[in-house]
Amino acid sequence: MKPKTMGATAAAVLATAVAGGAASGPAVASPWYARLRKPSYQPPRQAFPIVWPLLYADIAVVSADTLDRLSDEEDTRAARRFGAALAVNLGLNASWSWIFFNRHRLGAAALTAAALTVSSADLTRRAVAVRQQRAAPLAAYPAWCAFATVLSTHIWWINRRR
Repeated sequence: MKPKTMGATAAAVLATAVAGGAASGPAVASPWYARLRKPSYQPPRQAFPIVWPLLYADIAVVSADTLDRLSDEEDTRAARRFGAALAVNLGLNASWSWIFFNRHRLGAAALTAAALTVSSADLTRRAVAVRQQRAAPLAAYPAWCAFATVLSTHIWWINRRR
């Protein structure tokens, strides 16, 4: 993997994590969040700072590996498309925290989580098409996003009349 590509994908993922964390960090301890009804299957708060860094590292590494392979094959069109898909995905990723925690728009957050799930599945599909088994670990990302969609939707549903 080329250091320049790894640095670029790591920087993009780090920017996403910082942007999302700026919205969610203080809000998780807020009275608004504490008052929300949450389903029994919601993971404990301690799970999120473990899961997300692992997923972000996975996104950065698999994306860099995919972009490098496309570059080596001189498929600049596919590399641009992958880069655009990654940018859209990371934008959706960061925006969910702002919509949910900062704006308190539970329905919109559920829709954003669904869009993120679709985007994550597409990103994984693109990476697997290029890197086959080497990209397989990225499948954990859309799986987690699908779970987050179910969770976000359930939180919206049980709090919709508040």
